[in-house]
Amino acid sequence: MADRAGGAAMSGAPRLSCIIPAFNEAPRITAVLETVLATPWIDEVIVVDDGSTDATAEIARGFAARDRNLTLLIQPMNGGKTRAVAAGVAAARGALILLVDADLEGLTPDHIASLAAPVLEGRADAAVSLRRNAPWPWRAIGLDYISGERVLPRALLVAHLDRLDTLPRFGLEVFMNRLWIANGLRIAVVRWPGVSSPLKGAKHGARAGIIADLRMLGDIFQTVRPWEALAQIATLRSRRI
Repeated sequence: MADRAGGAAMSGAPRLSCIIPAFNEAPRITAVLETVLATPWIDEVIVVDDGSTDATAEIARGFAARDRNLTLLIQPMNGGKTRAVAAGVAAARGALILLVDADLEGLTPDHIASLAAPVLEGRADAAVSLRRNAPWPWRAIGLDYISGERVLPRALLVAHLDRLDTLPRFGLEVFMNRLWIANGLRIAVVRWPGVSSPLKGAKHGARAGIIADLRMLGDIFQTVRPWEALAQIATLRSRRI
């Protein structure tokens, strides 16, 4: 454990807990788990299976049987990403949370390390990724304000677990933005030019993908109004280190 966590392991308490919410990601989650488990700075990995109907939980269970640093939590019913993350945060022991989506392609331990480093080294209070296939406006301005890959203090979310359980399925990222801004966090934006997240159309089919994207936007703007989303973008950009 000491090699995986450095000083954090020496103190007996994990420093960085990785939470991976997953719903029907059997074709993709293996590569993500192999990556996070090979990343030295991660002290524990928590996979939250959100009521999957495919082999996602079985794959994660197989990894857990081989690596004591991985814990599998199973949600009996699909409740959405926000509730899955809330369950992971409640179970996590690290002072810092690393959130990683289960469907990433091209992810390597170096990408994870680059995202965690600014926070672990004290140069930033939180970090967010900017993936290769993030929408072009976000790449142009240097910020994906709804990116799912983040590092942040666990205490920031623990204080709002009850609220997380009431958010729309995809209201998590903009809610976290609100917390980051309210607490004056310094933000590191880390470019991941080799990492992509498959489009919903590629995963579910064109029509279902469009519907899923519209539902996600609905959840976002149910959590924050469009003008607040614009204000978040401006403020987070101004807080970049």
